[in-house]
Amino acid sequence: MLRYFATGPDLPVRTDDGVDGAFRRYRLRIIMAITLAYAVSYTCRLAINIVKKPLIDQGIFTPLELGMIGSALFYTYAAGKLINGFVADHSNVKRLFAAGMILSALCNIAMGFSTLFWATLLIWGLNGWFQSYGAPACVVALASWFSNRERGRYYGIWSTAHSIGEGLTFAVVSALVAFGGWRWGFWGPGVAAILAGIAAFYAMADRPRAMGLPTVADWRNDHYAPPAEGAPERGVFATQLSILKIPAVWILALASAANYVTRYAINSWGILYLQEARGYSLAEAGAVLTASTLAGVAGAVAFGFVSDKFFGARRPPANLLFGVVELVGLLLLFFGPNNPAVVLVAVVLFGLGMTGLVTSLGGLFAIDICPKRVAGAALGLVGVFSYLGAAIQEQVSGALIDANMHMANGANVYDFGPVIWFWIGSSVLATILATTLWNTKLRD
Repeated sequence: MLRYFATGPDLPVRTDDGVDGAFRRYRLRIIMAITLAYAVSYTCRLAINIVKKPLIDQGIFTPLELGMIGSALFYTYAAGKLINGFVADHSNVKRLFAAGMILSALCNIAMGFSTLFWATLLIWGLNGWFQSYGAPACVVALASWFSNRERGRYYGIWSTAHSIGEGLTFAVVSALVAFGGWRWGFWGPGVAAILAGIAAFYAMADRPRAMGLPTVADWRNDHYAPPAEGAPERGVFATQLSILKIPAVWILALASAANYVTRYAINSWGILYLQEARGYSLAEAGAVLTASTLAGVAGAVAFGFVSDKFFGARRPPANLLFGVVELVGLLLLFFGPNNPAVVLVAVVLFGLGMTGLVTSLGGLFAIDICPKRVAGAALGLVGVFSYLGAAIQEQVSGALIDANMHMANGANVYDFGPVIWFWIGSSVLATILATTLWNTKLRD
């Protein structure tokens, strides 16, 4: 089984006229596969957010139990992203990615049959582990097939999958639940992910060198520094361990953790805030957050384009720019006038800035500052901090909201002041930490 998932050995480099055509053909197929399939895969981790109300209303699970089930995915995903990030550097990523999608899909199908708490907790935790195959496999594919000065644009295109997946969940999965019941909230994404995983398997490819092609940096003559003559070649595992000695990686990991606090704060508590603090209905709050996810698609693409074209593939200046945009959106959302147009502008600015930062801090910048052959390990190290930040956010935000809630005239009254400053402070910290890496060394 391990041999099946292992990447192939380096083959002699082809010298025929078909090299250019092979690169163009595989690059198009790969960017389409990892973007569209990963978007479908994303619905398999968000489905539970859509079915919480019917599960509670039917007495199947309590809010406390659903919180435990939801956090199980965060913790297994965080651990899996670290471990499978290291594994992905040794893997044939088309096989790893497809296997993760299909196994996650089977977990979602099983969720549609389960009404036992501990069984559901176990299944959703396993889903988090299988979900963690996806991002490392995609990032290794990006590092293998797209070179230094173009990677930002293509990474930005792939990052739109997060927002597309959120949009599919809000629109399609919600419709499935409305017409077919809560079980179809899991079965629908499960069936779609199986089909997408099979398609991705046939569209993707192993590393260029394993297919007898030159590295993409050699093919495009796009190196940060000329290759060292006569330098001894280091093994993959030794190269993976070497990234632990790069201080910038640890700073980036902390910045990403702080950034994910705010990202998942709005995802998890944004609808509640809009309903209680702004007086929106559930449908209106959902529509507002959908606008934020649509803005996120533009933000991911814009970050890659801006950092590549205007800053010479340097991410720190773009990090500062998009961090400021996100903070302006947050300040407008929480302290601006209660006007629908202002709130809409606020969530659009937040979506643009946040998704741009997620694109960079969540993986792209890590690839820039680490050796490309171990892109999966770089993503995994940053990823475990990111999702630990998301998980801690759930607990801290819930505690702050609960502690500042009281009953009045038989209804809950919320004071969001303390938790708002926790969210804004996390965004400020993320932007500051990311900006301190202004002159970080970039590596091939």
